Amino acid sequence: MTTNEIQKLIQEVVQIAHDAGAKIMEVYEDIDNFNVEIKDDNSPLTRADREANAIICEGLEQLNQKLPIISEENKAIPYEERKDYDYVWMVDPLDGTKEFIKRNGEFTVNIALIHKNRSIAGVVYAPAKDEMYFAVEGTGAYRVLESQNVRLVVNHYSTSDDGLRIVCSRSHLNDATQAFIDQFSNPEKVSTGSSLKFLIIAKGGAEIYPRLAPTMEWDTAAAQIILEEAGGSVLQADSSQPVQYNKEDLLNPQFIATAHQTN
Repeated sequence: MTTNEIQKLIQEVVQIAHDAGAKIMEVYEDIDNFNVEIKDDNSPLTRADREANAIICEGLEQLNQKLPIISEENKAIPYEERKDYDYVWMVDPLDGTKEFIKRNGEFTVNIALIHKNRSIAGVVYAPAKDEMYFAVEGTGAYRVLESQNVRLVVNHYSTSDDGLRIVCSRSHLNDATQAFIDQFSNPEKVSTGSSLKFLIIAKGGAEIYPRLAPTMEWDTAAAQIILEEAGGSVLQADSSQPVQYNKEDLLNPQFIATAHQTN
């Protein structure tokens, strides 16, 4: 696909994400009918996850480009089949289900386009905040504000700077993450849920997000390309290589997401 074709595709995906977000907010306001279940990995699943997933998958299947879909809420596709995909959608219909259940507004719809193990385009929508973000490789990252596309640019920072803002998960602050934070001079913790952690850095509200706890590919794919196109990076903690996608094991390695480091 050409960059222009991907850009047109992503504008359609922006609408799909918005429609899924509207359904999520319907459920969000119907507090007595969340229908919370516990999945095999002990993570929660709600009616909003299922209904948003149905809207996204149906929307993607109706696009002119017919591509396979890997979604957190779909049946797992064997790697023997997935490994031959050229392009594939990576979907998390409701990232931050725990935040959704807590009703703190910090949840997102994530849709990414993967090409040969790399995230090359992504849409992230935070429906409770009505914040829409998107990026296509080589064309920049944007937030949609009052029908205008506002370009996102990360901060420049040095690891020796005083008071760096370190993004933490609201639900997953472990000892390794605290030890990482403690190496900086007077760091300020910035807590939020879901893929919003990447977007805080992408729009200049923080400098570093260490993720030294488990995540899945669909949790990060869309936000990674947005942060990268804003000038940041998402690197594996043990190799400093970019996080990759559609691997045999869909579990992500530990990673560090950052703004633009100058040293």
